[in-house]
Amino acid sequence: MTGGPLFREHGRQVAALCWRPHGPVAEILLITSLNSGRWIIPKGWPEPELTMAESAAREAFEEAGVTGDIQSAALGAYHYLKEKRDGVVPCSVDVFVLKVTRQLNDWPEKGARQMAWLPAEQAAARVAEPGLRQILHAFHKHQASPKARYRAG
Repeated sequence: MTGGPLFREHGRQVAALCWRPHGPVAEILLITSLNSGRWIIPKGWPEPELTMAESAAREAFEEAGVTGDIQSAALGAYHYLKEKRDGVVPCSVDVFVLKVTRQLNDWPEKGARQMAWLPAEQAAARVAEPGLRQILHAFHKHQASPKARYRAG
């Protein structure tokens, strides 16, 4: 048999839904992916020595230069197909909410990606993955509720 398999095992990634208060609304941080340039949230493969939430926070630092307070439980998950040189990997991405408290001047992937801070509804309109769009809509609805647990303050 030549070449590798078209599909590999299902991959599990982590992502950070990075947000900051901006007046009465929450702004979401989007970045561009390295290969396709589509708008995404910071995500990557979990690190074995870290919890899933800590791995998501590390991705936010490495890809966007932000740090803050991360929720220990995932807000939700979405699925997408990750294109690799040897085929496609179906991935499930656990999304953790990170309230940004600091944006650094320097970070590992600075200059490799574009960044944008947007209200949640605008961020949802920019992302391609339907599952991520649903998570952003849910976050927006939750933020708009009077007892929002992610609200600043």
